[in-house]
Amino acid sequence: MKVDGRKIDHAKLEELRIAAVKAVQEGATPTEAARAVGVDVRRVFEWLAMYRAGGWHALRSKTATGRPKKLSAQQIKFIYDTVTMKNPLQVKLPFALWTRAQIKTLIYREFGLTLSLPSIGRLLAQLGLTCQRPLFRAYQQNAALVDKWLKDEYPKIQAAAKRNNAEIFFEDESGIRSDFHSGTTWGKKGETPIVRVTGKRFSLNMISAISAKGALHFMVVRGGVNAGVFIEFLKGLMYRRRRPVFLIVDGHPSHRAKMVKEYVESLNGKLRLFFLPPYSPELNPDELVWNHVKNRSIGRKIVHSVGELVKAVKSELRKLQRAPEMVRSFFDHPDTCYAAR
Repeated sequence: MKVDGRKIDHAKLEELRIAAVKAVQEGATPTEAARAVGVDVRRVFEWLAMYRAGGWHALRSKTATGRPKKLSAQQIKFIYDTVTMKNPLQVKLPFALWTRAQIKTLIYREFGLTLSLPSIGRLLAQLGLTCQRPLFRAYQQNAALVDKWLKDEYPKIQAAAKRNNAEIFFEDESGIRSDFHSGTTWGKKGETPIVRVTGKRFSLNMISAISAKGALHFMVVRGGVNAGVFIEFLKGLMYRRRRPVFLIVDGHPSHRAKMVKEYVESLNGKLRLFFLPPYSPELNPDELVWNHVKNRSIGRKIVHSVGELVKAVKSELRKLQRAPEMVRSFFDHPDTCYAAR
């Protein structure tokens, strides 16, 4: 229920103002903060504008003097909505990421106001916004197909798996090279550190499949992954398996090959393949296996031969096999939690 500010005393109103602004700064959206204190969201933006003009004192019952505010509540709301709901390209800015400079340009273009970059940084912090590494999505991705997968297709797969007492696995492939490195290192300011690594380049491919219960099956391949290699992986996955397997894969040509279809049919329903929407790797929890193996382990080691690379990769994947709780955690990501149910 919303509060009528005219019917509450000054002390209570002061508490509401401070609570709402603090909530936004701690990560709540203005709408959530408004709901929590029982006011209209427009009132929260007014309080944010007051805070920006004079700090916490400006939210007291008797407003303290402060520097004149340049941005109104409506203008702050516009900035918040634009940054959180739109891509810069949608508002005809030249770069696809929101930077302080881009926001500065937006404010000048919309309101004719010039704010310094530090001032914009303070504004964003006051709005509970932080600088984050973005997730990238293929522009070819069809949002309607993704929505259909989440709301219709995958629930049907789950229901069918339950009826057939089948296990659901997600499969994916990835490659790694000897010159792949991840992470940062400390060094003298102004001098880029140099890490000595082998000049030889070699690579291998990895295939794995994981389930929400923490199971992991993998294969390491020296060479490309074609239909024949994929069938070999499937044979290993199905070896001595008593329950049927529903395997979720992407649209890679090796997964759709005629010989793969024939092999699957030869198992008389014990194995079924289902395909993720095109250009949607974020929906596959198995992608996080490769993030773990490459960025948290292999990418921080130096290998001198193909044999060392194979040994390091197999060792890391076996560690994951022995850590089902880690594998289950790959289904906790916001993009993959739909598959944990």
